[in-house]
Amino acid sequence: MPSAISDFIDPDVLAEEKSGVNVYTKGKSGGTTVNVGHGGSPVVVTVPNKLIYRNAATETQIHDDPNVALFFLEKELRPGVKMNLQFMKTTLDFSQHFLTQKEAYAIPFSSTKLPEILDHFSVKPGSAEAEAMKTTLQECEEPAVRGERKYCATSLESMVEFSMSSLGTRDVTAMSTTVAKAVTPRQQYTVTGVKALAGDRLVACHPEAYAYAVFYCHATATSKAYTVGLLGADGVGVEAVAVCHTDTSAWNPNHVAFKVLKVKPGSVPVCHFLPDDSVVWSRSG
Repeated sequence: MPSAISDFIDPDVLAEEKSGVNVYTKGKSGGTTVNVGHGGSPVVVTVPNKLIYRNAATETQIHDDPNVALFFLEKELRPGVKMNLQFMKTTLDFSQHFLTQKEAYAIPFSSTKLPEILDHFSVKPGSAEAEAMKTTLQECEEPAVRGERKYCATSLESMVEFSMSSLGTRDVTAMSTTVAKAVTPRQQYTVTGVKALAGDRLVACHPEAYAYAVFYCHATATSKAYTVGLLGADGVGVEAVAVCHTDTSAWNPNHVAFKVLKVKPGSVPVCHFLPDDSVVWSRSG
């Protein structure tokens, strides 16, 4: 089974501010490491491949981005189907982990406060790190795609709160893709098993480039999630989380998914495997 984010949550820290939250633990160690941490100097993490639905595709992305291959059609989710994929374990540095909710709330998180934020983290204005943080703030402030709710979580507690609110329950499960090896080649994978996650409402969260852990979360009632067993040609196994979007009519018509799959917005469900640095939340059960 793909690893549950709760495998990596410090229960004492979580209980400190979110008493009574039922985050179910499933699976094994591995995959996305998202812990609550205290102290230390935050570092900027770079996230080059984000699945933001309003973004248009570039020719470079289509030909060179390994995550492009993660898009597929829902009809391919059946045992025996073969896909050419490349899964890579995340290179993000989560050693600093999330700030606590109290710490995060004490720091501005707004593009209008960017100079103050850069000064707080001793980030040089105009640097690559500063530009990455600026982009993250702008993306977090853009309106949600029609039919979705969005939120940038600056703490684990706020991510859990948004997920519970969006799913309408305190009993939630968080899953992420688990890759058996740190580096795997682009190769043919065979689907060995498929299992649907409970419910038709999901919250998917993707890491952003910032001075501490920030996740771009979006909730939709027009998506399905699956856990998918994959076996590579070299014998490497991947326990992947797949999300299928049943309504893509509001997506950018030039989005990379439509270019790769050769379909039009709103015509068919569009699916993608989650990189192992992303998390999907669903109702438990």
